Amino acid sequence: MMDRAALRLILLGVFLISATSDPFKKKQNVDIYSFYINSTVTSRYATTVITSRVANTLNESQEIQFEVKIPKNAFISKFRMTIEGKTYDGVVKEKEEAQQQYNQAVSRGQSAGLVKSVGRTLEDFKTSVTVAAFSKVTFELTYEELLKRRLGKYELLINAQPMQPVADFKMDVHIQEKPGISFLEVKGDLSTGDLTNAIKITRADKDAWVTFYPTRDQQTTCRSCGENGLNGDLLITYDVERQNPQGEVVVSNGYFVHYFAPSDVSRIPKNVVFIIDRSGSMHGKKIDQTRLALLRILSDLDEDDHFGLITFDSEVSLWKRELLKATETNLENAKSFVKEIRDRGATDINAAVLQGVDMISRHPREGTASILILLTDGDPTSGETNIDKIMANIKEAIGTKFPLYCLGFGYDVNFDFLTKMSLENGGVARRIYEDSDADLQLQGFYDEVAVPLLSDIQLKYPGGTKLTKTSFSLYFNGSEIVVSGQITDNSVESFTTEVIAVSKGSNVTYQDTIMTKDPRDVPPENEDFMQRLWAYLTVKQLLERQVLLKGQEKEDEKKEALKLSLKYQFVTPLTSMVVTKPQEGEVEVADKPKEGEEPSRHQALAYGGGGVAGGGASHVLHHPGLRGGYPYQAAIPSFVFLDADDQWPMVQGSVNVLPTMSAPAVHSSRFLLSVVGQSKPLCFDVPVPHKLRLLQDSASEFSVNGESMTGQSGFHNIAFHYKTNHHLTISTTSIRYHDGQNHVEFLWGQELTQNKTEDVSLILRSDELDVTMGNIRVIILLHKENGDVFLWPAVQQQPKDVKLTGILGKTDASYEEIQGSQTPTLKINDQEVSASWVDATDYRLSSKPVIKCWLVSFYAAMQKDISDFTVTQL
Repeated sequence: MMDRAALRLILLGVFLISATSDPFKKKQNVDIYSFYINSTVTSRYATTVITSRVANTLNESQEIQFEVKIPKNAFISKFRMTIEGKTYDGVVKEKEEAQQQYNQAVSRGQSAGLVKSVGRTLEDFKTSVTVAAFSKVTFELTYEELLKRRLGKYELLINAQPMQPVADFKMDVHIQEKPGISFLEVKGDLSTGDLTNAIKITRADKDAWVTFYPTRDQQTTCRSCGENGLNGDLLITYDVERQNPQGEVVVSNGYFVHYFAPSDVSRIPKNVVFIIDRSGSMHGKKIDQTRLALLRILSDLDEDDHFGLITFDSEVSLWKRELLKATETNLENAKSFVKEIRDRGATDINAAVLQGVDMISRHPREGTASILILLTDGDPTSGETNIDKIMANIKEAIGTKFPLYCLGFGYDVNFDFLTKMSLENGGVARRIYEDSDADLQLQGFYDEVAVPLLSDIQLKYPGGTKLTKTSFSLYFNGSEIVVSGQITDNSVESFTTEVIAVSKGSNVTYQDTIMTKDPRDVPPENEDFMQRLWAYLTVKQLLERQVLLKGQEKEDEKKEALKLSLKYQFVTPLTSMVVTKPQEGEVEVADKPKEGEEPSRHQALAYGGGGVAGGGASHVLHHPGLRGGYPYQAAIPSFVFLDADDQWPMVQGSVNVLPTMSAPAVHSSRFLLSVVGQSKPLCFDVPVPHKLRLLQDSASEFSVNGESMTGQSGFHNIAFHYKTNHHLTISTTSIRYHDGQNHVEFLWGQELTQNKTEDVSLILRSDELDVTMGNIRVIILLHKENGDVFLWPAVQQQPKDVKLTGILGKTDASYEEIQGSQTPTLKINDQEVSASWVDATDYRLSSKPVIKCWLVSFYAAMQKDISDFTVTQL
C-alpha cells in the first residue's frame, strides 16, 4: 500500500491533494509546498478562498488529485487550476447544457469524480489533473455562504487533518461587523498544547482577525498530531453588539440587508406538544436517546408553559387529553410516562399529528405561542399512508395558526415529505443523525425554539424592491431574521425599515431610518458583497419554495433562481460548473444536486490512474475518480471529467475500462425465495429503479439497503450499517468501510484482502465480498452480464432466534400447489394465487445457474407491499 501523500483542511471546507501513479507501489511523490485558507466574513456573509500549490517531485507525469469538502449551505462560485503559467477557469452553465456536453462525449469513454457526502454538514467532490515531471499545479476554490445565528452565536468550523506537514501553511480569518463584535472565542483540539502559540487573535472595534500559522515542528508535536501532521479542530464562535432593538441595516451599491434580532422583549409562554414515534423501527438506541432527550427537555420547561405528550405507532396514545401547565408535579408525572415509552408496531403519522393539532386547538391561550414538534424515523405505514393526503389533512387542520417542526431520525425517513410538511405549516425540518449524540441533537433543536419572543412578524421596506422573505411566524431568542433587497431609488439619502409583530398578545412596532451614503459602512474591497448576499439568499429561498409551488408559479420561480445562479456564477441544484482541462481538451462538470437527490448517472464510471492509501487513522486504496457510493447522499457537488476528442484516454493502474454495450432493457430484478419442504422455489419481480431494505435486525442495529438502477438487474449500490458506528458502502467499482474512526477502501478485483475490527469481518476474494457483522453473514457478488456490472447479495448465515426483516429476511415462505386448475395456481397463506412456471437466474451464486421457479406477485410472496420495503436513503 502507498502512504497517503495528502493534506486535508476544513474551514467549513476541506482539501485533499495527492499524486498517484500505481495504486500498489509505495512512493512519496507529491509536495504540498503552500496551503492558504483565507476567509472574509462581512456582515455575516462569508467568502472563503482556498489556494493549494502542489509539486510533482517525480521524473514522470503524475495525476495530482484534489478533494474539497464544503458546507451544504454554501455555493461554489469559482474554481480554477493553474499549470505552467496557464489558468483554467470554471464557467457556470445551466445544468441541462452541461449535461449535453457530457452526453456528447460519454460514448468515447470518460472519467468520473468521486462523489459522497461527509458527516452532517459537508459535501465532498474530487478532481484530478495530470502534471508533468517536476512541474507544479495551483488549485483555487471559492465558495460563499451566509452564516446563520443559532443559540446566540455564529460559527466557523476549522478542521485540520493534513497527511503531511506543510512548510507554508497559513489560515487567515477576518471578521468585519458594522455594529461591533461582542465576543469571539476559539476552541478545539488545535487551540491546546503547543499549537496555542500558532493561533493569534486580534480585536478591534468592528473587526477581528484570527490567524493560524503552525510551523512544521508544531504540526507534528501537538497533542493530537503525529508524523502525518495536524489532526483536530478549531471552532471560531462570535456574536455582534445589538444595542439597536430595530436591528442592523447595511446599505451598499443599491442593495441592503436588515438583521433583526431584538432581545429587549419578554419571552412568550408557549404551548408545546411533542409527538413521538414509538414504532418498531425506533428500537434500541433510538428510543433510549429519545427518552433521554425528552427528560432533559421537560426539565427545561418554564412554569408558565403548557405541554402535551403524544406517542404513536399504529395506535396513538395521549399522556393527557389536554395541555397541562409545567408545574413540578406535572413534570414529574410526565417524566414517569416518558421512561415507560417502548417501541412497537407501525407508523400512523397522520392520526398522531392531527391529535396534536386538536390538543392545541381545543385549549387556546391568549398571549402564548403554540408549537408542534414531530419526531419520526420512518414513512407512514399505518392508517392514512398517502403522503399527499396526510399533508392536506394537516395543513387544513393547522390553518396557519402555529408551526409544525419535523425531526427526521436517521436515513430511512422520508425527509422530503417532512420538509414539505414543515414548510407548508410555517416550520422547518431537521435531520437527527443516528450517532452517540442523537439525544444532544434533539435537545439542541428544542433549545433553538425554547424561548419565543415575537410572533406574526411582518417586515416592511417602503423604499425596497425584490425583497427576500418578509413574513415569519415566530422569532426565537438567540436566532435572527434576515431580509435583503434592492433599493428602488439610489439617489435617496435615507432608508426606512418597519417591523410589526405580536409580543404576548400585544402589537409592537419597530421603525428605523438610516442614511444610505455612509462610506464607512462597507470597505472598498467588499463593495459587491451586498449584491451577492442578496442573490445568495434569494436563490436559497426560491429553491426552498419549489417543494410548495405548482404550475406556472413554480416554473417562473425556478427560472428566476436559474437566472441569478448564472449571473453570480453559483453552483446550485440548477447549474453546473464546466472546467476545460489541459489534457486532451478534457472537461470537468461540477454539480450540486438538491438535498436528498441522487447524483446524476454521469458520476458512475471511472478511468485514469492510480490510487492512494493512507497513514494515520485513515486507510484508503482507490482510484481517484471512483465513485465511493457513500450511503448518505445529499446535496452533493461532483466533478466529472469529459474527454473532448475521439480517442479513449490512457488507462493507468489496474482499473478496468468498461465500454458501453447495447443490451436489452431490464425492467425488474427477479428474486428467488426458497420454501421449506418444497423442491420448487418461489420467485418474484421487483421493478427497477428502487431503493430497498434488504435486511434488518433492529435488536443488533444491523441493516442492509440496496439501490438498483434503471435498465439494469441487481444493485449498483449496497450499504451495510451495524450498531451506530460501522458503515460499509459497496458500489460496482469500490468498497468503503468506516468504523467511526478509521476508513478502509478496496477495489473490486484486487488480490485477497482481509479486514477485521471488533465483531466485523470483511474478506474480498476477486468478485466476492464476504461480510460478517455480529452473527449475520452476507456475501456480495459482483456480476458482469451483457455489458452491465451489478451487485447481488446472498445471505449465508443468520441467527436462528432472530427474525430478520427486509426482502432477504423472509424464511417462513410456504405454499401448496392446487391441482386441477385451468391455469397454475398456488395457495399461499390461505389465498389462491396465480403463478407461472418460469426461468430465473440465481445470482446468489457466482456461476449464475438458471433454475425453474413459481413466479408470483410481490405481495403474494412477501405478504406486504413493495412500499413497505422501500427506503429514501441508503
